[in-house]
Amino acid sequence: MSKLVNMTDEQLSEILALAGGSDSVELKLTVPEEHHRSTAMALGMDPIDAQIRMVSFFDTPELALNRAGVVVRARRVQGRVDDSVIKRRPVEPEHIPDEIRRSPGMVVELDAMPGGHVCSASMKGRLGQDDVRRCLAGERSIRKLFSKEQRAFYKAHAPGGLELQDLTLLGPILVLKLNFRPADMPRKMVAELWLYPDGSRILELSTKCEPRDAFTVAAQTRVYLSQRGIDLSGEQQTKTKKALEYFSAQLR
Repeated sequence: MSKLVNMTDEQLSEILALAGGSDSVELKLTVPEEHHRSTAMALGMDPIDAQIRMVSFFDTPELALNRAGVVVRARRVQGRVDDSVIKRRPVEPEHIPDEIRRSPGMVVELDAMPGGHVCSASMKGRLGQDDVRRCLAGERSIRKLFSKEQRAFYKAHAPGGLELQDLTLLGPILVLKLNFRPADMPRKMVAELWLYPDGSRILELSTKCEPRDAFTVAAQTRVYLSQRGIDLSGEQQTKTKKALEYFSAQLR
C-alpha cells in the first residue's frame, strides 16, 4: 500500500494512466507469516466470521498460460453459487476492444502493493451451486465452467492450440476470506488467508477504492496500519503465483 505514496515521477505517470482506465483500484499488502497472529489481534479480526472458499486453477503442468499472462480459475464459495474467471494481465485499459470493455462480465482493476502494481482484465461468470465440484469429480468438462463470452476471451489471449479441455487442474486450495472494518477506520478491509498444502500461508490485507481516490486512500491506510504496528516492509507475495508454482511442482 505504501507503493502509491512513495514512487518516482515515471511510476506516478504510469499508475495514473492505468488507474484512469480501470473500474477500481485494490490496495494490497501481504503480511510476513511470523506476524499473522499479531496482525489479526491488532486489527480485531475474528476468524469465526471468515467465509470458506475453495479455489481451483487450470493450466498446463509447465504453466504455459501463466507465462502468457492468462489465469483460468473456478471457485466454490460458502453460501454462494460457484463462479469462474478468465483473467489477462498485465493489460493497458485503452487497448481493450470496446465491445469487450462494455461487457457486464468484464472488470478492469489496478492492483497496487509495496514494490509493484499490475492492471488486469477479468471476464467473470456465475455458475450453479455444484458445478465446480462436479468438474473436479470428473462429471463435468472444464469447458462448461465458462460461458461463450469467457471462452472467446480465453481464445484471444491463450497460446495457440491450447484449448480449455487440454488444461490440467491445479488445486484446489483452501482460502478463508474475512470482510471487516477495523476500529476507528472509515473503510472496510478484506483479509484473505491462503492455506497451502505444504503448511505455508499467505495473509493478504486489501481495500478497494475509486481510481480518483487511490492516493488518498493509500496514504490513510498506510498511516493507520503503521500506527497499529503492522509490518509494511515485508517481502510481498502473490497468492496465485505461489499456488500455481506449488501445484505445478507436485505434478512434475
